[in-house]
Amino acid sequence: MSKYNKCYDYEVNMNEESKKLGANLKRIRMEKGMSQADLCRELEVDKGFLSNIEAGKQNPTLATITRLANALGVSVDELLK
Repeated sequence: MSKYNKCYDYEVNMNEESKKLGANLKRIRMEKGMSQADLCRELEVDKGFLSNIEAGKQNPTLATITRLANALGVSVDELLK
């Protein structure tokens, strides 16, 4: 396997994980009856930032994932499953 293929496989896998995180985040947020604006106010972040995470277009740091989980009252594991 070439170096390029390994990098491509890693990027594809990370993209899938980002989409899974985004879908879980959106589902949990909606189950809690929160809008994106509500969660943005809680976290003091821009709505575009949160929107990109939910769309799987941005890979948040572990610290951000932890803040998201705390704001939603769930475990980090719940967001990442």
